[in-house]
Amino acid sequence: MKTRREFLIKSVLGTTALSVSPLVLKGAPTIIKRYNKPDSLINGVQLGCITYSFRSLPDQSAEATLQYVKDCGISAIELMGDPAESFAGIPQANFDRRRMFQLGRKMRGGEELTADEQKEMTEIRAQADAYSKEVADWRAKVDMKPFETIRKMYNDAGVSIYAFKPSAFGINNTDAEIAYGMKAAKALGASHVTLEHPSNDVHTLKLGKMGEQYGMSVAYHGHEQQTFDFWDTALEQSPKNAMNLDMGHYIAAGHTDLFSLIEKQHNRILSMHTKDRQTPANGKGNVVWGTGDTPIGDVLRMMQKNNYKFPATIELEYQIPEGSDPISEVQKCFEFCRKILA
Repeated sequence: MKTRREFLIKSVLGTTALSVSPLVLKGAPTIIKRYNKPDSLINGVQLGCITYSFRSLPDQSAEATLQYVKDCGISAIELMGDPAESFAGIPQANFDRRRMFQLGRKMRGGEELTADEQKEMTEIRAQADAYSKEVADWRAKVDMKPFETIRKMYNDAGVSIYAFKPSAFGINNTDAEIAYGMKAAKALGASHVTLEHPSNDVHTLKLGKMGEQYGMSVAYHGHEQQTFDFWDTALEQSPKNAMNLDMGHYIAAGHTDLFSLIEKQHNRILSMHTKDRQTPANGKGNVVWGTGDTPIGDVLRMMQKNNYKFPATIELEYQIPEGSDPISEVQKCFEFCRKILA
């Protein structure tokens, strides 16, 4: 009995000592910090996601967006402007954007607007112009602390922001808005901002020079207008100009030199949108991953073999199947990539 009692006492004391050991306490925060956090760096390849993928979900707040990303197991993202700017207090739009898009789509389709629709469109455009000025004024004055708060919120959850995409870099945006977008991106921890290529050499030169001034790279996105030399002028204009390649759109444009492009420009590609599209011969469809013509697997293996550091950004653009949702589909895209890289 005495031996047994001594054993129990020593065991309890040993457990207690272990529980308060400085060495153990020193390591505990690290263990806790890593627990239950997303990790989408798979065998050397950073898989990311653009938050545009969650655009159909009703809550577009920064907090909800972070939860969507975590639910997908993603640890690095390209953040759209709305979640961050709404968190920072951007003025709310006071015009019907959806109606404006509807009427605009009708006009682009070659249909004539009725007299009432023309009047409605004129009124909405005037409201939109006034709102744009209000936003420009807000962007010129807003403090960067809310963006720093978002960065901490996301980083604490295990998610880094490598790119920021607000609507602040267009030809019609003011210099103050462009400067704001770059400063906000830096506050978020991003290495680059992204925007659609403006097809305007004067503007890409301006953005590149402002990128040099504010220490922020500018990565231009392309759709089916992408070609092998699509980015050449911008890249020559400034070391801060870069590429936001979209492999799916590149294939849908009918090009067969995707691997040569990546090999040549990998040092200037800062992020790459990843989706599965068909070739023109097969209809150019945006389809469930693994059913199209985009060589996603081969590109990921190329990135892995050559130790390319730019992230492959999951972009959900195919039609969500009935009964599913954006989070479930992004999870499937992530798993598709993970299996390839495992």
